[in-house]
Amino acid sequence: MVSERPYVLLSCAASIDGYIDDVSGRRLLLSNEADFDRVDDVRAGCDAILVGANTIRRDDPRLLVRSAARRAARMARGLSPTPIKVTVTGRGDLDPAARFFTAGDTEKIVYAASPALDRTRELLGAIAEVVDAGDPLDLPRILDDLSGRGVGRLMVEGGGATHTRFLTAGLADELHLVIAPFFVGDRRAPRFVGDGVFPWGPSADTVHRARLAGVTKIDDVVLLRYALSERCPA
Repeated sequence: MVSERPYVLLSCAASIDGYIDDVSGRRLLLSNEADFDRVDDVRAGCDAILVGANTIRRDDPRLLVRSAARRAARMARGLSPTPIKVTVTGRGDLDPAARFFTAGDTEKIVYAASPALDRTRELLGAIAEVVDAGDPLDLPRILDDLSGRGVGRLMVEGGGATHTRFLTAGLADELHLVIAPFFVGDRRAPRFVGDGVFPWGPSADTVHRARLAGVTKIDDVVLLRYALSERCPA
């Protein structure tokens, strides 16, 4: 058991102009194999991975640790091969056949807004644990519940609305932002974050700047690592 909220690490890849996808209907690959392997390593070091419901509907991610060696190392420590999979939903309209639910032998948790709780349990209760997350969705409540389950390190992989919620609430400790070497150039496409009041930004008399903790070139992409709280090591 852990007494404080989980350490929250946000992970995202975006185009130079800040988009995380295009409008083609096909998956837009923003990163490269070397960076996918880095993300796999970060996943393997976390207790849980969280994505929003729209990411499940749009991308159908598996959210598994890909490396056999990393899965084996987790199992040697008495852990499941891949971290707990977590999602949040305001409406409960998720497909039970989505790979989030069907792929991987690990615990799945769905945090549903109170008005959608009964519907979500009817739809997904046989394949995931469905938990009341308040109305509207209450991130501190979700983090408290994850903490009570022993989650000390949470990786948030999107999408934009979910990243916006964590950032504007001041509940992120670290951000891994990968910049792809191209532009999307279409304002209809989803962005890394939406509108909001962020702790890092302009106020009446100053600009509050996030602390840049590291810059890494990974083949043709760049990883920017930002420390968003004092919990993030330099």
